[in-house]
Amino acid sequence: MKHSNNPGKDVFANSGTNVSEVKRRNEQSGLSYNQVKEKLARKPIQK
Repeated sequence: MKHSNNPGKDVFANSGTNVSEVKRRNEQSGLSYNQVKEKLARKPIQK
């Protein structure tokens, strides 16, 4: 993967994936599958 010291520049993996764009989209998305599982596991069961 090509690293960039310039925060405004996009970083691309060897496969051509725009890593910077993936990270931006992940920040804007909701909870991950594992985060939802963790929250549900901590929630007390109501009867």
